[in-house]
Amino acid sequence: MPHAIIVVPVTPLRAEPAHKSEMVSQGLWGECVTLLETGADGWVKVKNQYDGYEGWSTSTHFETIDQQLFDAPYTHYAPHWVTPVSLNGWPMYIPYGCLLKAPPGNSKRTVWGKAEVQFEEIQPIQQEGQPQPENIMRIASRFLNSGYLWGGRSVFGIDCSGFTQSVFKLLNIPLQRDAYQQATQGATVDFLQEARTGDLAFFDNAEGRITHVGILLNDHEIIHSSGKVRIDPIDNQGIIHAESGLRTHKLRIIKRVGSR
Repeated sequence: MPHAIIVVPVTPLRAEPAHKSEMVSQGLWGECVTLLETGADGWVKVKNQYDGYEGWSTSTHFETIDQQLFDAPYTHYAPHWVTPVSLNGWPMYIPYGCLLKAPPGNSKRTVWGKAEVQFEEIQPIQQEGQPQPENIMRIASRFLNSGYLWGGRSVFGIDCSGFTQSVFKLLNIPLQRDAYQQATQGATVDFLQEARTGDLAFFDNAEGRITHVGILLNDHEIIHSSGKVRIDPIDNQGIIHAESGLRTHKLRIIKRVGSR
């Protein structure tokens, strides 16, 4: 099947080929997809290369690419809350953390299919290894006060698992898309008091289904997307809203991903 790359800042991935359909996730500028199916009125069903998520989007948001570019690794990311680039000579602003398959060497110009892309500033993704607490804090804090958006994966609007995935991808630690999927990754931390910066805390609903995730800053604070990306207190029972004092999420499990 043909491959493509996203050439708009953010593209919605919808459950059905209609603008009124639920947005199940998003694709970000520079991410590659596999084209699975073509629908009516310019709709295409795609599979995101990064996390395997599938959804329907608009064909004009993609540029067809060859296998070589599709197979190339993501090497850099957009370093600013909004990062300027140009597409075919026209300006564009992409959100923080967009992954890029940057051109070799120090070139800031590349070609994606029929599209010519120029970068102004990009940063290399952290090499594999132990993520330092200060790097986790630095990346996570860039998302503070971003509004909660169901299916969102960017600083323009993000859901709980999109937030954790976005932080860890810049640490070169891939997480799956949804909270219940992320809960299957990593090693279990038995007690909150043993938590380290960057551990993932998962929370369940009354039926016992994992529905929320956040990043522990220490053994008593968590950063997570709930209403907006915020920092709240946490104890052995769960999250306490910093302003209202109400308990909002019930702690289920803590996991440690990466070699920390």
